[in-house]
This record gives sequence, structure tokens and C-alpha cells, in this order.
Amino acid sequence: MPVLTPAAAARVQAIAAKLGKPAVLRLAVEGGGCSGFQYRFGLADGVDADDRVSETGGVRLAVDPVSLDLVAGCTVDFVESLGGAAFKVDNPQAAAGCGCGSSFGI
Repeated sequence: MPVLTPAAAARVQAIAAKLGKPAVLRLAVEGGGCSGFQYRFGLADGVDADDRVSETGGVRLAVDPVSLDLVAGCTVDFVESLGGAAFKVDNPQAAAGCGCGSSFGI
């Protein structure tokens, strides 16, 4: 099951509070990107009955069953640098990636 780092959980909490939404980040995988698959993030209004959920600091990370096999064992972090700020996925299953960091191949 993927997990959020404390930095990612804090960022989700801040965004959710600003938007008046629950602190639930949905991570999904869809076909596309330069390496075959790409990550998709979004705040969710809740979790679906078939979602797998992990929790860090009161923030829930929801993953649908189809995406779960592709992100099992991942860590989702929030990174700030001179180039900007973004959620970053450390996926031990990824055999290939791209420079943008948002797509991967298995």
C-alpha cells in the first residue's frame, strides 16, 4: 500500500483546509505520459467502498483497486525546489521513468 510522507500529508491538509474539503488525496494511475503510465492526483470528497486507504497525520491516501498493483510499496512525498513544488512518487516497481517525474514504466 502506498504511504504519504509527513511533508505530503501536511501539504494535503493545507490544501484541503483552504478549499474546505476533507483531507483525502486520491492517487490513480492512467495510461499515457512519456514512459507508458502516469500518476494522477486529486483531492477527493471521500473514499470509495473498494478503495485501499492509508493514513498519515490524519490525512488519508486513497487508491483504487486497478491502480493499486502499479503503486504498491510507493511513497508519496511533497518536494519544494527552485524549479517549483510538486508531489513526487518514489515507486520501487518502476523500471523506467522520465525527466518530468510524473510518468513511469514497469
